[in-house]
Amino acid sequence: MNTSSWDFTLANYDAVWAFLVQLGLLLIFLMLGNVLRRKIPLFRNCLVPSALLGGAALLIVNVICKQFDFFLVDNRLMQVITYHCLAIGFAAMSLKTERSTHKTKKSQVFEFGALQGATYMLQAFVGLGITIILFLLTRYGSNVISYVCGLILPLGFGQGPGNALSWDINFTNTPAAQFAGNGSFGLSLASIGFVVASVFGVLYINIHKKRSGLCVRAGKPYEEPMASANTEEGELPDNESVDKFSLQVGFVAIAYAISFGFMCLLGVISDFTNSIAWGFNFLWASLAAILIRVIVKNLRKSKLMRRQYINNYQMDRISGFSFDLMIVAGVAAIEINDIKNYILPIVLLSLIGMIITYIYVRLVAKQCFKGFEHEFFLMSFGTLTGTASNGMILMKEVDPGLRTPTSSLYILSNFPAMVMIAPLLFLLGFASKSLGNAIITCAIFFTLWVVYSIFLFRRRIFRRKYKDIPENIWTDEES
Repeated sequence: MNTSSWDFTLANYDAVWAFLVQLGLLLIFLMLGNVLRRKIPLFRNCLVPSALLGGAALLIVNVICKQFDFFLVDNRLMQVITYHCLAIGFAAMSLKTERSTHKTKKSQVFEFGALQGATYMLQAFVGLGITIILFLLTRYGSNVISYVCGLILPLGFGQGPGNALSWDINFTNTPAAQFAGNGSFGLSLASIGFVVASVFGVLYINIHKKRSGLCVRAGKPYEEPMASANTEEGELPDNESVDKFSLQVGFVAIAYAISFGFMCLLGVISDFTNSIAWGFNFLWASLAAILIRVIVKNLRKSKLMRRQYINNYQMDRISGFSFDLMIVAGVAAIEINDIKNYILPIVLLSLIGMIITYIYVRLVAKQCFKGFEHEFFLMSFGTLTGTASNGMILMKEVDPGLRTPTSSLYILSNFPAMVMIAPLLFLLGFASKSLGNAIITCAIFFTLWVVYSIFLFRRRIFRRKYKDIPENIWTDEES
């Protein structure tokens, strides 16, 4: 019987060491980004994420290394890490037990979801409209700008590097789209989104502080529970034979495994289902996680499961680590040569996307969330241009004790937001098939934006008096 042998030397670098070396680079530069943020006042005051700084530093170092024909970063592997970290982070977030710290109005929960859906649709039809015009102006030139690449704006701004990368690659692999972003276009937009969220969020805080329209909510800063704290009766103790964190990772792995099986099933049903299967790994992972959470909850109710195995604190740590890794890898994976021909659309999409998002979210905050409109604006603007982490950081700058119901509304609005954003996600593949499809899709997004906006501004449109804010916006301590 013949057997082949191998060893762990550099002769087998690709098989043994490549992944760990790249992972090590990500973690080292993530730590470097944290040092830069702490030591340089500009970055600290602008609330620029450490992961973004680390990714930018790794990108710069890699560009310098390429001048000496040394390729430090494996771009393809970085793209793979970005793709999977998005789904892992969403799975961990969806496994958490939803607990709100405030009694919230149902109407405001749906309004928060509608705002997210409406802003996605606004970014989508404006972004698509911009690139359709650019395509018509350049279609007979040497550097044709794809008509569909504007659809990456809501993905890059609203969902971060993972989904922007996924659909950039999808559009690149669709000949009719006439697009060659190779992932770098989407990653660039997502990176700019982080800067927009951080810098303009801080500018908003400082401007409104000077106008005396914004004050920091007094009170003890919010503190997350300790990892070892048993926050619920029956929670698994730390001295069990299996580590509690290992079980959390296991739940996330099961959710992602289920989503992978579902994607495989969609892939063999038809060409259409195959086209929507792999680009939505984060969505299927979220749905699988919700299914697991419901099953665990029912097992607990029926007493078939006596321990509380899912720990919210540790799920936060898993999602936080995944998103940090995603951001560093996503920025480092940008290939400068791939975006040379797309500088104009990137600049236009980023600038106009920032302006329309700011104006629209500000109007909705003033109309629907009176009493805590600034906190709501910061949370929403940060989330819809960067990530939920950006939004939470900005909101905590003016509400460190989480005295307003903003964070609770965000938690409870996840499902209605997912439903309202769904048309965007399922029309991405359709829009990339032809210019005519893109125009039809643009019209659909505009119509949906109008419908969502009518719901959000219904009181003003139909002259209904705004009901008072809930009595429980402030805690007993403050009142």
